[in-house]
This record gives sequence, structure tokens and C-alpha cells, in this order.
Amino acid sequence: MTQRNWSVPETEVVQRIRDRLDADGTDVLATIVDVDGNAYRRPGAKMLLDEGGEGVGSITAGCLEDELVRVGARVRETGRPELVTYDLMEDDEEDVWGLGVGCNGAIEVLLEPLTDAYRPAVEAFTERRDVGVLTVIDGGDSGFEQGDRAYYYPDGDALRTPEGDEAVDWPAGLAGPARELAADGKADTVTVRHGGTEIEVFVDGLAAPADLVVFGTGHDVGPVTEFAAKNDFRVTVVGFRGAVDLEARFPAADRIVTTSPATVADDLDLGDRTYAVVMTHNFVDDQLTVEVLLNAGVPYVGLMGPRERFEQLREGFDESFGEAALESLYTPVGLDLGGGSPYQIAHSIVGEALAVSNGREPRHLREREGPIHERVDVESDAPAQ
Repeated sequence: MTQRNWSVPETEVVQRIRDRLDADGTDVLATIVDVDGNAYRRPGAKMLLDEGGEGVGSITAGCLEDELVRVGARVRETGRPELVTYDLMEDDEEDVWGLGVGCNGAIEVLLEPLTDAYRPAVEAFTERRDVGVLTVIDGGDSGFEQGDRAYYYPDGDALRTPEGDEAVDWPAGLAGPARELAADGKADTVTVRHGGTEIEVFVDGLAAPADLVVFGTGHDVGPVTEFAAKNDFRVTVVGFRGAVDLEARFPAADRIVTTSPATVADDLDLGDRTYAVVMTHNFVDDQLTVEVLLNAGVPYVGLMGPRERFEQLREGFDESFGEAALESLYTPVGLDLGGGSPYQIAHSIVGEALAVSNGREPRHLREREGPIHERVDVESDAPAQ
């Protein structure tokens, strides 16, 4: 497995899954469904394995990928999913796998043949719809088998089969956890009672990628778009002058928009999952753009330039513009990392946007108490049967 294939963004993994659904051969999808203790990745992390043993995506820091290729070959041969547990504890005691790589945790990985049953997940992701992917891990005596799948779409508020029909035979209590996890882009295993027995269902929330809109066409925009794309933002570059070939200048951007500050609100879909960086280096353009973004309720507006410049910009804002709207403005933009090169500046900008999008207050991890990854714990909302 190459370094490049291991380190791709999650959005690229989903795109590769979509591409391979229409290709010849049978790939195997490996997904972390549970973590006990600490591990490099959390539930929902994925890796796609092709018939040549090549993988795309990462589940660990690299210590299990070769082992997963071996198990993937077995799954491909049998055509049935397989749940495997890897003990990554650092002690010297004999464990199931004898790996002892020191992550102080154990992970469960579901490996399954990639079939059309997974197509609704990638289609929803491509269409920018949140979706919950429900996969049976242990059906008990309920009649469900490991690998059985359903989908939950928050905008439709119903469980669906892979064919799109309402999944009336699935436990109704799964809708609540699926709704929550899909909106947050998180994953968890939920235990519900169905037909007098307990079944375990892995609920994988695939939230549509957040948008990072960068206003400006200078060369300093390029590193920002590169880092943002690698961090799973859907990147839009907005230019206010039409003379530059923006697609050639910013190949990492998903979209290029040429408009004017006066029509930004009409040309862009601004909302609570839009994050913006304003770096036009034009006083009037910055002023008009920031006011539009803050009035639209964008949760993160990063503005390039010193505080003194912003105070001058602020003098031109509408008189009704209140202090509350300024809470989402970050200027000078970026985290205090101490760097001054274009890529160091871009790193601080994208890092700040990422922290805000994840609801984090940036600080040193050594100062954080408890695990570095947020734990997800949802329960079924169904009454006991």
C-alpha cells in the first residue's frame, strides 16, 4: 500500500468506492465498527481493497493494513462479510493477534464485498445529502444476517432498503440514532431488541462535506485550497475579477465562481455548514463580502489582515450590524502557529476553520484531559419488545 493511497482524504475514499462499484472485479470494503480504548482512527474509518491487494484509505497508522489485505482476500473468495478484532495493546501478554503495537486499545473491523447495496451511500454523499448507513453486525435469532443493510435519510425521516423501499421490517428504534449520527457525521454500534432478541447494528453517519469558500484569487489562495481539500472540505474559490484562469491556478478547488461582492448572496448557497476565508486584499471587496457573510449566518468567517484594518472596514458596515454577528468573525485569520511562509499561513487558516467546524477550541493535545477523540454514545429510541 503506497503512502499516497493511505493518506487520501475521506471524500476521495468515498469517490473511489463509487468508481469501483461500476468497475470489473470485486473490491472489499473494510470499516472500523467499534473501538475499545484508544486507537488511531474511530468507528466509521474506511479502507477499500482491490483484487490486486492495493488499498485506498486508512484504518490505522499503517500497522494493520497488510493484515487487512490478507483477510480481504478471504472475504473476496467466500463472498461473505467477516468481523475481525485486533488487539493493539502494548503489554507483553499473549493476545488474539499478537500485534502489540502500543495503541492501548482494540478495534473491530467489518470487511465486506463491495456490492450495489452500498451504492445509495455514495450517491447520497455525492448529492450532498446526509445519510445513515445501517449494517447488521450480529442478528442474533432475529432473522437478520451479518451484513444486511438499510439507509436512513434525515430529509425523508424513514429507513429505506438499498432498493429505496421503506424498510418496514427493520426496528423502528434505529431511526433516532441514525438521525443523530448522520447529521454529525459520526458512527456507533447500537443494540436494539427485535422479535424477542437483541441485534447489533452499526450506524455509520455520512454527513455531506462542509463547504470552505475562499474569496480571492492571489497566489496565497492556492495553499489554502490544497490544505482545505485534503481536510475534506468542499472548496470553492470566488473571484471578483474575470481575467485570470482560476481553474488552472487553483486545481485543488472543487468549484470556481466569478461574481461580484454585491451578488455573493445570490450566487452562493450560504448557510450553517459554510466556512469562509476572505483574502481578496481589496479593502472594498473585503468590506462588502464580510458583511454579506456575517448577515447570512456563516459560522466561520476568517478575514486576512491586521485588527486595525478590520476596524476601518467595520466603519463602513450597516448601522444595524450588531456585535452578536461578529462572534463568527476571526481576524486576523488563523491559529497562532508562529509561521510566516505561504504554506505555514495556509496551515494555520485551515486548522482554525477545521477546529471551528468540529466544535473544538484549539489547544495543545497534551493539555487535553481524557481521550483525544470524542466518544459517541447513542441509544435506541424504541421501547423494549
